[in-house]
Amino acid sequence: MSGAPARAGAEELEIASRVVDLVTRLAGSAAQAEVTVTRTESALTRFANSTIHQNVAASSVDVRLRVHLAGRTAAGSGDTITADGLHTLVERVLAAARIISPDPAWPGLAPSAPVTATPEWDPATAHAGPDERAALVRAFVDAADGLETAGYCRTGHRVAAFANSAGHSAQGQAAEAAMDGIARTGGADGTARQHVDRLADLDGAGLGWRAAAKARAATRPVELSPGRYPVVLEPAAVADLLKNLAWYGFNGRRYAERQSFAAPGVAQFDRTVTLVDDPLAASGLPFDLEGTPSRPLTLVDAGTTSAVTHDRRSAAELGVASTGHAWAGSATFGPIPRNLRLRPAGMAATAMAATATVPAGATGGTSLGDAIGDPDTAALVSRMERGLLVSDLWYTRVLDPLSLVVTGLTRNGLWLVEDGRVTRAVRDLRFTESYPRALAPGAVLETGRHAVRLPDHVDGVWWEAPSLRLASWNFTGGASG
Repeated sequence: MSGAPARAGAEELEIASRVVDLVTRLAGSAAQAEVTVTRTESALTRFANSTIHQNVAASSVDVRLRVHLAGRTAAGSGDTITADGLHTLVERVLAAARIISPDPAWPGLAPSAPVTATPEWDPATAHAGPDERAALVRAFVDAADGLETAGYCRTGHRVAAFANSAGHSAQGQAAEAAMDGIARTGGADGTARQHVDRLADLDGAGLGWRAAAKARAATRPVELSPGRYPVVLEPAAVADLLKNLAWYGFNGRRYAERQSFAAPGVAQFDRTVTLVDDPLAASGLPFDLEGTPSRPLTLVDAGTTSAVTHDRRSAAELGVASTGHAWAGSATFGPIPRNLRLRPAGMAATAMAATATVPAGATGGTSLGDAIGDPDTAALVSRMERGLLVSDLWYTRVLDPLSLVVTGLTRNGLWLVEDGRVTRAVRDLRFTESYPRALAPGAVLETGRHAVRLPDHVDGVWWEAPSLRLASWNFTGGASG
């Protein structure tokens, strides 16, 4: 795994090529095969009750094979790279290919094409030890200043290679780190989270201070009647919008099946909205599961929908080219953008820190101003006459995929804003809202100037967004209904 960057994936590429050759030997030259070999090293330090209670590390290998034989397509995977293990995998997939239903929509193999060199990655992150993660946990706990805390710090490293029987091959590697923590007091919770390419860029103390400050500011909430309110959504809440837009809107399979709201060429969003999927960040690989080279893809350009994501199958159905978005679940769920950025106002889409460092002399105060969390969000709040500041959304469920009407709950802090100031904490509310409508032309009043990258629960997946000030958000009841 460690090796020089130029050699990254050499062993994996040799294994992938061996599997392709084995398919040809066993099934003949008419068989089409593609193979991806991925080695993953992941480590997790988890804490609860302000104490580390689990430190785990895992190293695994995944060999994924897809074969097209006599008009039929079958796929399988294995975690053994011995000669016997690879032979068993190939025989199993070939056996399935001989009896499975015909596949008239087979798009063919990815042709040989140049692949961008693997993005710069951080060896210190890839090979970080438990002491380094524990130090960040300690900083988080100390900054929470006596509040009960829980969460995790994780690091990951992937090396992957691809080969197919059309002569195409690719290799690369990626590293990432993330932290997600919660602080609790008096029944109120505050959270802070961050995803980075370098472990050294995680600010454990800043995250802990922010989570604690938001928890203290969220105590003694009041009831508020449901209705439509102007809102400022913090980046964690905006990330839920991006995730659902990715799964249900810019998904090429859903678009081909006419189950997506996306309409390329139409100004479906406010002009402040530009969405770019960027798989070439250091935490991404330069090719997808089918070997198609990865590249940044603009999905919404200044409010106008410009593209959806495709793997080779959804692209072939529409007579277009794959955008390089095949992944392990695309055969079932469709190709989706998994590194989606909402570009901040007046800036390139460059991730900023998820929180400021601990203010000098900060103590466990209870100022409602601490609910805002950062100057960028504070600026949006200051220009809202009356509305709600929303920290986070959760338990979101899609009610209507075509219009992307979603219901869910607020959590980890909800506050009333009056005359540009946070005045009181509010009990969590249920909402029912169409995400595209909430971002429609004229609905986005202001976009923050700094983006925060937030982790997903899947390695290599993240969502990056600034805070947003929206004209309206539909709250339909309390948290209990």
